[in-house]
Amino acid sequence: MKFYSTKNKRNRVPLHEAVLRGMPSDKGLYMPEIIPKFPEDFFKSLSSLNFQEISFEAAKKFFADDIPYGVLENIVHEAINFNAPLVKLTDKIKILELFHGPTLAFKDFGARFMSRLMSYLIKDYDKSLNIIVATSGDTGSAVANGFYNVPGINVVILYPSGKISEIQEKQITTLGGNITALEVDGNFDDCQRLAKQALADEDLSEKMLLTSANSINISRLIPQSFYYFYAYAQLKNAYGKKVVISVPSGNFGNLVGGLIAKKMGLPVHKFIIATNMNNVVPEYLGTCVYTPRASVQTISSAMDVGDPSNFARMLDMYDNSCRKMREDLCGNSFNDDQTRAAIKSVYERYGYILDPHGAVGYLGLFNMMNEHPGIDIGIFLETAHPAKFIGVVEPEINIKVTVPDRLSECFTRRKISESMSNKYKDLKEFLFSKYR
Repeated sequence: MKFYSTKNKRNRVPLHEAVLRGMPSDKGLYMPEIIPKFPEDFFKSLSSLNFQEISFEAAKKFFADDIPYGVLENIVHEAINFNAPLVKLTDKIKILELFHGPTLAFKDFGARFMSRLMSYLIKDYDKSLNIIVATSGDTGSAVANGFYNVPGINVVILYPSGKISEIQEKQITTLGGNITALEVDGNFDDCQRLAKQALADEDLSEKMLLTSANSINISRLIPQSFYYFYAYAQLKNAYGKKVVISVPSGNFGNLVGGLIAKKMGLPVHKFIIATNMNNVVPEYLGTCVYTPRASVQTISSAMDVGDPSNFARMLDMYDNSCRKMREDLCGNSFNDDQTRAAIKSVYERYGYILDPHGAVGYLGLFNMMNEHPGIDIGIFLETAHPAKFIGVVEPEINIKVTVPDRLSECFTRRKISESMSNKYKDLKEFLFSKYR
């Protein structure tokens, strides 16, 4: 399969270039030339397959022309080796828990798949692959863990100083080895801008093999469609029912993964975009005018994005039509007080502990189902373990949150990071000095 740039559909490249380059030189984003559809019968029998089998079937649709079946199956089985259970909150509301991977966040799925795919694609290369990634929290920890000690690959993680949780910072900065953490004087948008500038820099690309592990990279995005199929499978007899899914959204990679699944035939009635006060996309759905702005800091920090890069993919999927986008999507935004209140009320009513991002997803779904009582089933995504946001969660529920061992052990390790300005010339100089 070929992949084209969202800025020029005639600019098409093979899989290895789309993955190992990460972003086209025209600064668009890669998209598959077609989004293949499953037959209707696939969804009627989906509940008979396990998570890995479903993931392999979906992966074959995009990668089977380029990756031998046996290799692709191994990639899936190594990457998707933990569960994504659908948990009942009420008879009509379900929670898709995406935090059961190594770093307790949904980004483990895409990062682990991507690391193994890249390792296969560079197996015959005579120079190292260098990965640059911007993070507002969980991307960095998932990428660091997924790529740690992978031969032939170096990773540089840009994160905004003072704007991610302490435990997220520990996960990013305590591995060392082939993982370098750069603490940027700025916000996530600065980090993302720096990463994009590096990827589009011809000077750098001439002298080193440089790619991205953000959802900028299509190989991280496609695996994020897998768990939407699996969520539907866990509903058992859902075919023919009106199902909606609420996705807490920041850079919109998770949402685009769901839209890919829908374009492949997944019978979801509507996706709900749930954001914090960084609400440029819900605003667009209301006005059909896209107005990016500087991000504002909230308690759901991984969604603090003022100019989400994956919005370009959303426009591409809907032919730049706001009207078409509205057919599949609706959006709402919520402030910190509403988010805290949701954490408190869900715990008091159901005994379930939400993280602040899941709380935003819950609010989006709750509003939608109140306004549209004809919905049969609503799913919202719980994207991170609440222990990653103890400072937010515990004051609302008045109990101690149990911290999994793989998180608590991070606090015993020494932070290893380098300070970096938000000026591109400083990042470029650093990359040249370290990896040329």
